[in-house]
Amino acid sequence: MALFTRRHALGLGIGALSAAGFRATPALAENGAEMHGMSVFGDLKYPADFQVFDYVNPKAPKGGFFSTIPSTRAYNQSFYTFSSFNAFILKGEGAKGMELTFDSLMARAADEPDAMYGLAAKSVSISPDKLTYRFTMRPEARFNDGSKLTAQDVAFSLNTLKEKGHPLIVVQLRDFVKAEAADDATVIVTFAPNRARDVPLYVASLPIFSKTYYATRQFEESTIEVPLGSGPYKVGKFEVNRFVEYNRVKDWWAADLPVNRGSYNFDIVRYEFYRDRDVAFEGFTGKNYLFREEFTARVWATRYDFPAIKDGRVKRETLPDETPSGGQGWFFNTRLDKFKDPRVREALVYAFDFEWTNKTIMYDAYARSVSPFQNSDMVATGLPSPEELKLLEPFRGQVPDEVFGEPFVPPVSDGSGQDRALLRKATQLLNEAGCIVKDGKRRLPNGEPLTIEFLLDEPTFQPHHASFIKNLTPLGIDANIRLIDVVQYRARVEAFDFEVTTQRISMSATPGDSLRPYFTSHAAATKGSYNLAGVANPAIDALVEKAIAAETRADLTFACRAIDRVFRAGRYWVPQWYSGKHRVAYWDQFAHPEKPAKYAQGVGAPENWWYDAAKAAKLEQAK
Repeated sequence: MALFTRRHALGLGIGALSAAGFRATPALAENGAEMHGMSVFGDLKYPADFQVFDYVNPKAPKGGFFSTIPSTRAYNQSFYTFSSFNAFILKGEGAKGMELTFDSLMARAADEPDAMYGLAAKSVSISPDKLTYRFTMRPEARFNDGSKLTAQDVAFSLNTLKEKGHPLIVVQLRDFVKAEAADDATVIVTFAPNRARDVPLYVASLPIFSKTYYATRQFEESTIEVPLGSGPYKVGKFEVNRFVEYNRVKDWWAADLPVNRGSYNFDIVRYEFYRDRDVAFEGFTGKNYLFREEFTARVWATRYDFPAIKDGRVKRETLPDETPSGGQGWFFNTRLDKFKDPRVREALVYAFDFEWTNKTIMYDAYARSVSPFQNSDMVATGLPSPEELKLLEPFRGQVPDEVFGEPFVPPVSDGSGQDRALLRKATQLLNEAGCIVKDGKRRLPNGEPLTIEFLLDEPTFQPHHASFIKNLTPLGIDANIRLIDVVQYRARVEAFDFEVTTQRISMSATPGDSLRPYFTSHAAATKGSYNLAGVANPAIDALVEKAIAAETRADLTFACRAIDRVFRAGRYWVPQWYSGKHRVAYWDQFAHPEKPAKYAQGVGAPENWWYDAAKAAKLEQAK
C-alpha cells in the first residue's frame, strides 16, 4: 500500500494491539457521539484532552536543514527521479515529499497500530450501522495561501480521488460511496454495506486539495506546476529529476495541534535523486546530502570507513525496527504460460541458495523470509488452529492439501552455493511438470526452451541475481538480467510486462482493504496494482473478504494466517530476506527521540527529528 509519513500512513506494521507500552482507552460508543479520534477496533491510547504524542520531543527547536534520498515511495513516486508534483495519479513520476504539503482529515499515532486523531477535522461521529461518518472541520483550517479549508474541499478531494486517482487509491476506495458537504463545517462520508474495515481510516488519511485551485486545472494530468497545499511544508527550489526542496510553512495553521507538536521541525527538507545507488553513496560521503538509511548489508559492512566516519563527523546508528517486515522476494508473473505450473515455480525456490547469499554477499545481516506477513503474529505456523480450519474447510479440494498441514517453508541449504540435494529436488519437480532436458536445454511441455528474464532497475542487486542464475544453469535453464531505466521499469511492471521481478509487500498495522491490491483476482487484472504475481485464487479472494470483515483483532489474525497458508501453497514467489533493524548514518548535526515509535515509518526522520545548532557549529569547525 501506500507508504507515507506518520500523518498519512495507516501504518507499516501488522500485529496485535499490544498492552505493553500504553493503556488503551475505549473510544466513545459509535452511536453518533462526537469522537476526537477513531481506530479499527475502537481503542484509543490518547484521551480527548491529550497535548502531545509520547514519542516526540515537544520542545524540539525549529530550524535547520535536512536532506536525504527517498527510501520509501507511494503511488507514482520513484526512488530515482521525479517529473511531476501530482503524486496521486498514475501518470508521471511524482516527487517524493509531496505528502508533506497536504493536510488530511485525521493524523495517525505512530505508537498505536491504527489509531487516528483530529487534524483538519476536529471530531467525527459514526452512525450505528457504521456506514456514515460525519466529520466536523476545524474553523481555523487554512490552505497555505490563507484561503479557508472547508468541507467542500474535502468532498471534492475524496470524490476526485475515487474517480481519477492512482489505481491503488481507486482500489482501496472501492467501498467508499461518496462525500458530501452539508455546509462548510460538515462533511458526510458514506460507505457501502459490508464495507472494508479500514476504509474509513484510509479516507481520513488522504490529502485534501483545494476545490477552487482545481476549478481551472485538470487533476488527472502530470504537471510541474506546484499545487496549493495546506500542510507543514510547501515546495521550494527544485530541478526536475535532480532534487526538490520543501520549505517549512512558518505560519502553518496546524502547527500547535496535539498531533503536530514536536514534529516538522526542519526549515528545509530536501530530497536528492540518483539513478545509481553507488553514486548515491558517494554523494553521501561528499556531504551532498546529510541523512541515509542503508539497505545494503555489504555497503554497511565494508564502505562506512571514509574519513568523516573515522573522525566522528558522521554518526552510525542501528535502531530497532519493530514493524512487521511484510514480504520481499522474486515474484513470478503467473499470467505467462511458463509459470502456470506451481511445480515449476517451486523448483526455482529450491534453486536459490539463501544461506550462501546471506553469508557471502550480505554479511549474515538478514534472516530468511517465509511469509508476506513476515515478523508478525499473522505468519502461519504449525498445523492450522481450529479458527483457521473453520475458514479453510469450505475450500478443501479446491486448494492444495498442504494448506491443511504445515505451511511451506523454503529449504535450508548447506551454504555451498550449489547444494546438490536441493538441485536434485528442483530437477525432480521440473521433470514432474513435464519440463525435460533435451539437447542440453530444459524445455517446457510444448517443446520451447524454459528461459527466464529477471527485470531489474538498478545494478546494486545484480550479485544476488547472479548467484541465483548460476544455480539455474545446471538445471538447463537459461536466465539473464534485463537492467533498464527506472522509468521504463515502472511502466513495464505496471503493465505486467515482465517474467520475474523483485517486489516488497508492505502491510498496514491492521490489514484490511489494503490486502486487495496484493492478493485479489481483481487486482491481478488491474494494471498498476501491486499484485505482480497475478494471484487469482478464489479461496484467497474469499479469505481476504473474511479478513476485511473481521470484528476483532483475533479474528483478523486468524484470517491473515489462513491467507498466508493458501498464498504460500501457491508458490508465487521465491522468498528473499528481511531485517529487524534500521541502519542509519547522518552528518552529526541532528538529534532525535531515543527510540522510534513502534509503528513509525522508518526511524521517524525527518518528521520527528530536529536540528541541533551546537552540533552543527562543531561540525562546521571540524572542516
